[in-house]
Amino acid sequence: MLVEDNPAKHRYEILVDDALAGFTAYLPRDAVLIFTHTEVDPGFQNMGVGAALMRGTLDQVRAQGQRVVPRCPFMAAFIERHPEYADLVTSQG
Repeated sequence: MLVEDNPAKHRYEILVDDALAGFTAYLPRDAVLIFTHTEVDPGFQNMGVGAALMRGTLDQVRAQGQRVVPRCPFMAAFIERHPEYADLVTSQG
């Protein structure tokens, strides 16, 4: 599974065997990304794709020195269950 930023579409995408399996969309605000929606293709659900997408996205956000506003309920729940990402959350954006 490969997670990569698609800045033209303002979203991080996860590919499984070169197929788009899901994405999480954001609104860029300087060094803050406001995540608004996450979707996993029904054919890839219950395979850990959503968690892999969140982990890959948040790891890349951290590496780039950015912060997140998790307006997307899926991302907010993931961060709540994985407090190692809580330091990335900001209310500014």
